[in-house]
Amino acid sequence: MPTSAQPLLTDRPRLLEALAQPRVYDLAVIGGGATGLGVALDAALRGLSVVLLEAHDFAKGTSSRATKLVHGGVRYLAQGNVSLVREALHERTTLLHNAPHLAQPLPFVMPSYKVWETPFYGIGLKIYDMLAGKAGLGATEFLGAAGTSRCLPGVRTRGLCGGVKYWDGQFDDARLALALARTAAAQGALVVNYCAVTGLLHDNGRIVGLRCQDAEFGSEYSVRARALVNAAGVWVDEIRRQDGAALGRTVKPMVAPSQGVHLVVDRSFLPGEHALLVPKTRDGRVLFAVPWLGKLVLGTTDTPRHDLALEPDAYAREVDFILSEAGHYLQRAPTRADVKSIWVGLRPLVRPPDDEDGESTKKISREHTVLASPSGLITVTGGKWTTYRAMAEDVLDKCVQTGLFESLPPSRTADFKLVGAAGAGRRSRISQPPGLDAYGSEAAYVQALEGGDVEIVPGLSVAMVRFAVRYEYARCVEDMLARRFRLLFLDARLAAQAAPRVAEVVQQETGLDPRLGQFLDLTRHYLNLPS
Repeated sequence: MPTSAQPLLTDRPRLLEALAQPRVYDLAVIGGGATGLGVALDAALRGLSVVLLEAHDFAKGTSSRATKLVHGGVRYLAQGNVSLVREALHERTTLLHNAPHLAQPLPFVMPSYKVWETPFYGIGLKIYDMLAGKAGLGATEFLGAAGTSRCLPGVRTRGLCGGVKYWDGQFDDARLALALARTAAAQGALVVNYCAVTGLLHDNGRIVGLRCQDAEFGSEYSVRARALVNAAGVWVDEIRRQDGAALGRTVKPMVAPSQGVHLVVDRSFLPGEHALLVPKTRDGRVLFAVPWLGKLVLGTTDTPRHDLALEPDAYAREVDFILSEAGHYLQRAPTRADVKSIWVGLRPLVRPPDDEDGESTKKISREHTVLASPSGLITVTGGKWTTYRAMAEDVLDKCVQTGLFESLPPSRTADFKLVGAAGAGRRSRISQPPGLDAYGSEAAYVQALEGGDVEIVPGLSVAMVRFAVRYEYARCVEDMLARRFRLLFLDARLAAQAAPRVAEVVQQETGLDPRLGQFLDLTRHYLNLPS
């Protein structure tokens, strides 16, 4: 594996040249989100030859639009899903250990406005601590009104009875996806973004590979593999339909998409280093107010969605719900004018057999599912970011169970640090504005590139843009300002201001159109609050 001083180049022509080589991979993965990248890394560490293809950018979809929490799932405990919570708590510790520069513990406080709430929720969170065991991040504490106010400056004090403080984790989802991609590549996997799968290859009823097309130049490729994993998130059913059509079978959809909306406002609404959790809003949902990269993230909703747009729109009622509920718990109620960015993610929830319309997403399990089709196609969907590593293990176990591989060595991912983590200390506060600390042990290398002392906007240097193109697969302005540096998600107006200078550097590095106009259109989308 390259040292932190010598990151692996992600030269596009070299990647496409490798893709064009005639060979049979052990494993081909469709989808460059959390699950697909986790599978690619696990397989590469077991010595398999791996190719992963992503139609857009890594984590372009759901995997960059999470609530930024590494958590066991307090809401799942309330639903009685103890096994899911126990697994997630174990994986929470693993993720924090393997990516200390991208994930850290975060204290949460549930404020109580009724006398019974503190003991009721406190007992539940003590059970949460018990399930975590040695993997716990800190003990749950019962707080009085004064203690709650100290932890949550900005919380509404009228009627405040107390609160409960507990611990979970926080991370940068898109940068963790990039770390997975780069770590897998460092272990020999061929990882390619902007290369969409256009068809599947079958031989005598068995899947043997796929066809794909490079988005930049239109070049087409055939890729053959012993095993093929469909990890396309909310889009897995499209791949399954293609597989079924080749076999003359009708495939019933397995995904019931659920939409989660997040609003970003200034940290002045809730200064401090604690997140706020409302376990049960007026309509029974959970509300978070989470400090992240210098801003405050409010969310999330859980709304059925039947279309699969790459950039989904929020519904007006979702925006109103978040702002209204936040106003019940904050001294200063945020308004539409305070929103700096709005982003929407589609969760790939697994549809229960008796759910025909997908209208019951709040009751659908968040556990993941791994299926094998008669052709040998392995599909994985559901789950959440925290358990991506365990999901990858289950996928490779399924490959063995279905005879795609006779046997495989044990997984090595439980104690394998990701790119940038080796020798890096834990990032002090992910709640602070983004900067070089997100690069971990590679920060000095980034700073040494040309433009290391030239700032585009606070925290973002010209050198960081060069590093993103050369070593982090970035191909356009959006890649840089949405996922390598999270400015679009934090402040869409500021992202629009930074975009022209970023476009200049991207064009210098790639020699191609940096798609500035498309990105400026996207910034307007992230500022559009439906009414």
